[in-house]
Amino acid sequence: MDDKVALSVALIVHNEEDNLPDCLRGVAFARQIVVVDSESEDGTVRIASDFGCDVFNEPWRGFGPQKQFAVEQCREAWILVLDADERIPPETARVIRQIVDSQAAAAGYSFPRKNFFQGRWIRHAGWWPDRVVRLFRKGRGRMTDAAVHEAVAVEGQVEALEVPIDHWTESRLGPILRKIDRYSTLGAEEAFAAGRRSTLWGAFLRAEVTFFQDYLLRGGFLDGPQGLTLAVTAAVNKFFKYAKLSELGRRAAEEGGKGRIPPA
Repeated sequence: MDDKVALSVALIVHNEEDNLPDCLRGVAFARQIVVVDSESEDGTVRIASDFGCDVFNEPWRGFGPQKQFAVEQCREAWILVLDADERIPPETARVIRQIVDSQAAAAGYSFPRKNFFQGRWIRHAGWWPDRVVRLFRKGRGRMTDAAVHEAVAVEGQVEALEVPIDHWTESRLGPILRKIDRYSTLGAEEAFAAGRRSTLWGAFLRAEVTFFQDYLLRGGFLDGPQGLTLAVTAAVNKFFKYAKLSELGRRAAEEGGKGRIPPA
């Protein structure tokens, strides 16, 4: 007897062989799992294929467009968007099953997200409840076009659930620094294309304010050394995003461009 429900799970991945197995096991009750890979060099594609996922290989196009491509490959009545480092706990799976199997009136559902960093559940500085919309009826939701910090946009009523999605965020400092470099570049390019500009001093002041807010005003210090690390990395990311935006503006001025992102 098939105990799977009319749910498609949409995932985008790149070199996620360490995270993917646990993520897939948590959504084994879904009738379809779509995995869109962007040139992984590890065992990611093999793991997804062995699990029975529908695997697609697509060149990287930005977080929002890449996830929207995954959503467009989904064929079931409901769609759940996840990242490979996220997990669906058993109680959350039970609630999702109930929604999919019922005549639910809402077009979409949001979840609180429990973020774990270096083994600790982070509860301050905006890390909890970190509510995100992830479950929606097919045809009633789509991903925003943002190159970074994308979100699900739903047409219709969105209800808030109390069962969480667990997020085991990267805890190693080396990969975190590489992620900061990548995300700050994407954020700077997106801001530049939208007509925003910055200065180096502006970048520095934004970083100072970010650390002060996250660590002191929003209680990051209550999360111990992990809270300190996260406040520092948030400030560093903010600095480099706006420093890179300043650099883009300077290079564009030198080349006589007005809105086009200058080549690196």
